Amino acid sequence: MKFLIFALIIFSKLVAAQEGPSIIAVGDADIDRDRIYFTAPTTKGVASNQQRSEAGEMVALLRNDFSFYKKKFEVIAQSREHDDAADKSNWDFFKGRGTKYLVKTQVSFSGKGFELAGTLVSITDGKELGKLKNFVRDGSRADAHELADLIYQKITGKKSIFKTKITFVSDVGATRGRWVKDLYMMDFDGKSVKRLTNGEGTVISPAMSYDQKKIVYSMIKNHSNGRGRNVDLYILDLVTGEKSVISSKHGINSGAIFTPDGNYLLLTQSYSGSADIYELNLATRAERKITKHYAADVDPSINADGTLMTFLSDRAGKAMVYTANPRSVESNVNRISFVGQFNATPRFSPDGKKIAFASWVDNTFDIYRINSEGQGLVRLTKDFGSNEDPTFSNDGEFILFSSQRVLSRSKAVQNLYIMDADGEIITAVTEGFGNCISPRWSN
Repeated sequence: MKFLIFALIIFSKLVAAQEGPSIIAVGDADIDRDRIYFTAPTTKGVASNQQRSEAGEMVALLRNDFSFYKKKFEVIAQSREHDDAADKSNWDFFKGRGTKYLVKTQVSFSGKGFELAGTLVSITDGKELGKLKNFVRDGSRADAHELADLIYQKITGKKSIFKTKITFVSDVGATRGRWVKDLYMMDFDGKSVKRLTNGEGTVISPAMSYDQKKIVYSMIKNHSNGRGRNVDLYILDLVTGEKSVISSKHGINSGAIFTPDGNYLLLTQSYSGSADIYELNLATRAERKITKHYAADVDPSINADGTLMTFLSDRAGKAMVYTANPRSVESNVNRISFVGQFNATPRFSPDGKKIAFASWVDNTFDIYRINSEGQGLVRLTKDFGSNEDPTFSNDGEFILFSSQRVLSRSKAVQNLYIMDADGEIITAVTEGFGNCISPRWSN
């Protein structure tokens, strides 16, 4: 029972918050990167000063998006000299500066809004690789992110993080006598923050479906039927805005995640006495036990093909990371972590080959990464506050996590940060938005 309480504290505590990508410099590593230049937008049609400003902001967004992939790309700062060379198709100018790609941006204004287009040029052979367009209404950041993703895919053949979303929990609305933590969603870069719950209780452990249409989360709240406080599981339909209770059985209904097909949830429930992991059929509400042990089993994560689950358990007398076959009960259970006094929040990489988790070492949490079979342990954070609750990006290139920085004996801040999968801090993605915890990255 003590561990169940501790698990709840971990679920609801989680760490970190800062925003607005100003990229943090972390040294000058000798990396072979592709130099890329985005021109200032040329314009067509009549536009107001505000519309022109918005168009410029969209191109700045393209630059900023690519700056996250700092091991792949070097984004060249905008200059009149570069813009003039691009306008004259002076490829020798760019070749002489080691530039590999050029993106010529253009904005066409109309009464409905404006169309943002990018022409991708390979400087190596002086050929256009394609003209990519997006219709932008009222300066929509989502469309600009989509254009950035199209450019990225054209170059790399892979999807980027640019269209992904982040869900998280913040106490920004809390006041004296009203302690609440609400659910929020934002773009991957910390912008366009949207509140999804409204002070009904304390939200913990959110997770988004693979198609980004639904979110499950748990809420600690008082029941009016005399049952006292309970941890209930909710589902939010992001298309319709409808919320409904999925499970309100006595005790814990928490740590839920969607299976890749979206038809099932894996979650922890404790109504039978011990905390075990169940599979819940969303259509029928039928349940199937996956773990069956007197120890507490919590916080599941599943690989992309559904053949391997990782979870947290105190079977060894302290919370450590385990794996199991989720398709039957207590199948191939294997302890894979042996670091620290206890662990928290294990999460699979998209390819299922690696697991990131937090471990309590030297009186603080830090993020570690390990292969799914239990080898190759790597410490990713150190001397950067107390760090926990890692979640991989959809392409496996980055890890989002929460970090608590102690400011004084009575004050600390919790911010969300992005680092690359090798532990280099890229940027903070929330700032001045209360204590932000429990981040989850969409697939």
